[in-house]
Amino acid sequence: MAVNAPHTPAASAVADGVRRLKIVIGGGFGVGKTTAVGAVSEIEPLLTEETMTVASTHADSLHGVPQKTTTTVGLDFGRLTLDARLQLFLFGMTGQDRFKELWDELARGAVGAVVLADTRRLADSFDVITFAEYNRLPFVVAVNMFPDAHPHDLDDVKDALGVGADVPVVACDARERGSVASVLLTLVDHATRRRPGPLSPLDT
Repeated sequence: MAVNAPHTPAASAVADGVRRLKIVIGGGFGVGKTTAVGAVSEIEPLLTEETMTVASTHADSLHGVPQKTTTTVGLDFGRLTLDARLQLFLFGMTGQDRFKELWDELARGAVGAVVLADTRRLADSFDVITFAEYNRLPFVVAVNMFPDAHPHDLDDVKDALGVGADVPVVACDARERGSVASVLLTLVDHATRRRPGPLSPLDT
């Protein structure tokens, strides 16, 4: 994957007094990105899911997610208003290798990233973590607690992923609105502490 120069979010005018922040949600194939956006969005989310066919089996391995029947081929988009002065615009990044060229555009102007992780397939998280680190994009790791996954101590997950000591690693249920909202708040707080001055509003 060709990665461009590190992103620097640019400020834009906020005419109505509402600060709008762009957040990207990444992770491996089938980790729950579309589910998370759909669970927390206050508007009907924009989803670009397509039914998987036999023709795609050579490109999209179902290892670890044999029940998956659809896949995101572009992006997911949703919106969450936290209070009268702050809105989050959520962009779910596709997880397949063949769509990675979209990551740069989706992440442009973002204040941070949520990296969804599945403890059964932790290696699938490395590409997004590397992308965020290279682009100096603040991120948190959210471990999606799948019912059939063996529970792991979050400190052990952090060690296995090799992320910095300051990177929050939290548990979440991508199906639950409150759980996903909590992860997003953790990211906003982390990004605020990582960046000098106020976070830059969404720049479209």
